[in-house]
Amino acid sequence: MLAIQAIFGIGAFILLAVLCSENRRLPHWKLLSIGLGLQFAFAFLVFRFSFLQQALSGINRAVTAIASATESGTLFVFGYLGGDPANVSYPFEVGDAGATVILAFRILPLILIFSVLSAILWYYKVLPAIIKGFALLLQRALGVGGAVGFCAGANIFVGMVEAPALIRPHIRSLTRSELFIVMSVGMATIAGTVMILYAVVLAPIVDNALGHILTASVISAPAAITLALIIVPPSLDVATSDIKKQTEDLGYNYHSVIDAITKGTNDGVALMVNVGAMLLVLTALVALCNSILGLLPAFGGEAMTLQRILSYLFAPLVWLMGVPWSEAITAGSLMGIKTTLNEFLAFIAMTNLTEGSLSERSTLIMTYALCGFANFGSLGIMIAGLTSMCKERAEEIVSLAPKSLVSGTLATCMTGSIAGLLY
Repeated sequence: MLAIQAIFGIGAFILLAVLCSENRRLPHWKLLSIGLGLQFAFAFLVFRFSFLQQALSGINRAVTAIASATESGTLFVFGYLGGDPANVSYPFEVGDAGATVILAFRILPLILIFSVLSAILWYYKVLPAIIKGFALLLQRALGVGGAVGFCAGANIFVGMVEAPALIRPHIRSLTRSELFIVMSVGMATIAGTVMILYAVVLAPIVDNALGHILTASVISAPAAITLALIIVPPSLDVATSDIKKQTEDLGYNYHSVIDAITKGTNDGVALMVNVGAMLLVLTALVALCNSILGLLPAFGGEAMTLQRILSYLFAPLVWLMGVPWSEAITAGSLMGIKTTLNEFLAFIAMTNLTEGSLSERSTLIMTYALCGFANFGSLGIMIAGLTSMCKERAEEIVSLAPKSLVSGTLATCMTGSIAGLLY
């Protein structure tokens, strides 16, 4: 029954995209079949082939090694504040070891380390080669232009601003549809700099967390392209560009491995501070909002909160992904947190749920559904980034922004449905 529910949900998400389209006609069957086919193919390979699962498990072990190495640095700089409570001797008696895990000192530094590793991989042209492969696949399968395919491939590994920056000279020449694809894929995927962070947070409740997060980002890209082409259909003119040249140019961002380490550190510091500041501000704003809502009469014997309101609004959406209705309210609250705040807070909220609130299957579905930048804060970041790169198209970027939030959200919902089907 849940499988039928998820299949119905995929159709419903496509229908919602058609209703939001600038040209409300049924999408071409070939586009849908290829887009959905790529999603199912990527997901099927991961879920059904043991050697790929073992490969992803190997990646997960690499994450553990990186986290352990990071702890060596945080212990040296922050002392007992930066270490695993199980491995640290405290100068005072500890009643609850879990309470000693401080986000700023233990979790956020992972962003810094991964930023450096990413820069090193860019310098040695490992990541550019991987991105080029995804770009060519998306370009040939879905017929998008070279610049767009390259940007979509990059979005699987870098952020919603960093990826468009790689095709900055071509942004002004993109068609309206191609520009919307760039924005939609940015909303539906996440950056490699935070994958490890999310994997560490989800590790207690999701086996091989990094493998699932990486898979979610990969299979959400073709979904976002498909839905973007439905919402903003392409015109006859198609902008193309030289993928090979773009990829080759990436390696020259760093002049040496030392330069890569230095610049990667500086970029990581900026990102780490930004993530920490956003978490602080957004958490405070939610608390303030809940205080105001608390002045309203109680509903169902409980005070009104933002999370409760959003849980009811998003419950039908998560039900369409294949989550049982008995768990839809809880899962809906996570989707609401992700949309209004960010996916990191949603992942943290999911790990803090009472045991039994979500089944193992529903937890996996929500892991995939929450894995995307489609939230109001990211939307503001993307608008600021794209308009600074191409001021002459600022008005068009702003007008497309709300639609990209919708397409990005629907793309991750489709990804969640597919994960549930193949579970």
